[in-house]
Amino acid sequence: MPSYLAVRRVRGPAWNPALPLRGQAQWTEHAAFMNALAAEGFVVLGGPLGDGAEVLLIIAADGEDTVRARLAEDPWTVSGLLALKSVEPWTVLLDSRSQR
Repeated sequence: MPSYLAVRRVRGPAWNPALPLRGQAQWTEHAAFMNALAAEGFVVLGGPLGDGAEVLLIIAADGEDTVRARLAEDPWTVSGLLALKSVEPWTVLLDSRSQR
C-alpha cells in the first residue's frame, strides 16, 4: 500500500473573500501547478471542503517535509492565498477501488 498524507490548506491573508475561487489572483498559475502535481501522482485527490474555506489533499509522498517543500512552490502559497494547516499520515484500511 502506498504512503498517503492528508493535507489541509486554508485561505491565507491575501485571499479576497469578495471573489470566487476561480476569480482569485493567479488562478491559472495555481491550477496549472496543481494539475501538474496530480498528473505525476503526487496529489491523488483534492478539493475544497464544505464552504471552501479549507482544502483537503490526499498526497502520495514519503513524508511531511516533502509535502511542505512541494507545496511551497505553489503560486498561491508564494502569494499568500493559501497556507498549510496540517499534514498527517493517513492509513488506508478500506479502498473499494481495489475490489473492482
